[in-house]
Amino acid sequence: MKISLIHPLLAGLLACACLSAQSQNVAIVNGKPVPKSRVQALAAQLERSGRAVTPEMEQQLREEVVIREVFMQEAQNQGMDATEDFKVQMELARQGLLIRELFGEYQRKNPVTDADVKAEYDKYAATNSGKEYKARHILVEKEEQAKAILASLKKGGKFEEIAKKQSKDPGSGAKGGDLDWANPNSFVKEFSVAMTALKKGETTSAPVKSQFGFHIIRLDDVRSAELPKFEDVKPQILQQLQQNKLAEYQQTLREKAKIE
Repeated sequence: MKISLIHPLLAGLLACACLSAQSQNVAIVNGKPVPKSRVQALAAQLERSGRAVTPEMEQQLREEVVIREVFMQEAQNQGMDATEDFKVQMELARQGLLIRELFGEYQRKNPVTDADVKAEYDKYAATNSGKEYKARHILVEKEEQAKAILASLKKGGKFEEIAKKQSKDPGSGAKGGDLDWANPNSFVKEFSVAMTALKKGETTSAPVKSQFGFHIIRLDDVRSAELPKFEDVKPQILQQLQQNKLAEYQQTLREKAKIE
């Protein structure tokens, strides 16, 4: 009687154990369980990258972790996990994961606030408000060259054509000296002072010397500064502040470390 009672009980316990194992694993490959946590980890990676994990994708992830287990077991059977190179690569991967967690945790505990972003935008707006200038320039190495160009311009020479042929500033030279719309603060002091002293359509009467050489500047137009709207640039400012904050944290850790 006792034996007949124990057998059903054992069978029930074994069945429960099997169901529990199945609920925790995606599959069993060559006798080794493949836990569902691997699928969840892959799904989390996709979500962090901004991709939604659909039911169809979940099935693909299950298949992915199973085939990875198959390949991994074969690599282990061939002894690849015992090589020195593999151990070094594993250590580098371990370091990378730990560092990523360290930085992620720092950013979670030290977030950039909306107030920080707005303050940075306001600082930018204060620096770049006022007027914008649309100018052209011809840059040469020697003052004699600049004076010769000025003389040529007075005789009717075309500013744009001379800039394309003689300016040593490749960026603007190819565009006839065009520097597009810019705030005076974008230029070196000598250039900015000379440019802002001009009236629309005027060209500097003498070469302007800077650290880059000698400039001949023509002012084409002036307008009130057109700043981007806060909401349009908020994501970029947020990202930049996050990067700056993280860089400061990294530098602090580097300076505190005792390195011999």
